[in-house]
This record gives sequence, structure tokens and C-alpha cells, in this order.
Amino acid sequence: MERQAQAYLFGQILGTHSFLLKDGFLKPDEYSEIKEQYFLPGGETGTAATVLDSLGVAVRMDGPWIGTEVAPMLRDFYKDKNVDLSSLTYTEDKGVMDYVVIAGLVRSPMGRFQALFSSGERWWNIPQEKDILGCKAAAVDPFFGAESLRVAELCHARGIPFVTIDSRHDSLLHRLAGVNVVSKECTSANYADLSPEEIVNLMKEETDGLTILTQGGGDMLYARKGGPIRSMKPFEVEVRSTLGAGDTFKAGCVYGLIEGFSDEKLVQFASACSAIAISRFPLPLHPPTLPEVQALIRTRDIG
Repeated sequence: MERQAQAYLFGQILGTHSFLLKDGFLKPDEYSEIKEQYFLPGGETGTAATVLDSLGVAVRMDGPWIGTEVAPMLRDFYKDKNVDLSSLTYTEDKGVMDYVVIAGLVRSPMGRFQALFSSGERWWNIPQEKDILGCKAAAVDPFFGAESLRVAELCHARGIPFVTIDSRHDSLLHRLAGVNVVSKECTSANYADLSPEEIVNLMKEETDGLTILTQGGGDMLYARKGGPIRSMKPFEVEVRSTLGAGDTFKAGCVYGLIEGFSDEKLVQFASACSAIAISRFPLPLHPPTLPEVQALIRTRDIG
């Protein structure tokens, strides 16, 4: 029996074809051996839903329309999990998929997202307030225009804190978010002339929420309006695949909001989730569990 959803997630849900290579990354005109390959739920929201379920959180998710090649896999994968798919819309086309080639720290995603987003057509749902009611926290990906903003406004009106990712300092999503997780990809594209500290100083003053700047293997920076910038080292693990690391970090932040963690404890928890995620492949079949995250945190507990 499905439990009442504790977290509402709106954003990218798709089918991911992943290929883990045996001997290093692709080289032009050279043969590469595929060690493992899978077709599993992916996307920022699909991955976060899988991780939150593994952490014991009941999830409801919504986002893109689900096509004929993705739907059977999605239904089968989540049939024994506390992830509510009832808000999704199913269509007669193949559906949204991506293809990711992976070799340790290096990965290359491929897809048709530029064509999809430039089509001028909406291929995702309009979020419904009824789906959000009763949830303790939410997450919203910034990719879906007015619909992403609608989630932010609904959450804000209902006092439901939400996590977003890679939202600019001057965006509504950033201003209303409980947590905005900003990646190196975002800062390189939007703030190339600023140092990491300058970026955090700029962003933290535009919101009452927490700004977290992740830097791959570098120290994470986090801060709130009027407060100092703090840093934290990521956990050191043996990297098997970085696919889903940021999505898992987002899921850890949602968990932290649900549990009412302090900023420091939230960042530490999300970092531990992400560290476990990159130590295994494929992530959807081996998501971090709460005991695993707690055990890793105990190796460097902040109290």
C-alpha cells in the first residue's frame, strides 16, 4: 500500500541508456569494449525519486510525458517502490531518452533535448496543486518554464520548502527556494568572470534560502543571506561512475528539508549521499540507503 507522499518532485524524468566502458573513455577511430549497459530511469527528477525512496521517503513525481519505450520500464522499476507515478501522462511516441557513455570520472551524455526544447511545443505536464498538498518538501528542476515557476509559487504559498538546481541569482526559483544547489556547469555558463566566493556572495543575498555551490571534487561552499560563506570537503570514495551524482545530492537536500536539518548537517548528508552514488554503478539499482549514509557520516561526524 502506497504511503502519503512526503516529497513532491517536478522535473526531468526519462529513460537512460548507460554504457560503462571497460578500458578508458572513447577515442576517435579506436574500438571500445562495453563492460556493462542498462536501460533504467534517469533524469534529475527520476534519479532523485529513486534515491529518496531508498532513503525511506515516499515520493510523488511529475514532469515530461512518458512514451511507449519508457513507460513499461518505468512502471516495472517502480512497482515495488514508494514512488507515485499517477500524475504522469503517457503518450504514443517513443518518449524522452538519453544515452550516456561512462568511464570512471568521465562521462558524455547524448540526446535530443535541444531539438525538443526549441520545438516551441510543451511536452510536459502542468503541475497540480493537489499533488503537492500534504508533502513536507519538494524539488523542482528549472527546465520547464512557466510550469517550473508554478511549482515554486504553489510551494511558497503553502509554506512547503523546495530544492532547486542551477537557478540564477536573479530568478524566481532562486528567490523562493529553500535550497538552490549550483553546479560548476551552471557557474561556468553564467558566472565565468567571478570567483566561487563572489558567486556565493552574489547569490546568497537574493534569497532567504540556502545557496550551495558544488565544485566536483573541490570544496563545497554554502551560505545564507547576511551570513559567512562556509566550506566543506566532499567525502573521499573510489569513483566508479559520476552519473547521477548531482541528482543524488539534490535528493539528499530534500531529505534534509524533510528532517529539518541544520545547514551544515544538510550539506554533509547530501554530500555523503552523492559520495556513495559515485562509488557504484548503475546507481538506480544500487542507490544509497540511510544506514549507508549514516555510516559514512560517522567517519567524519560534525555532531
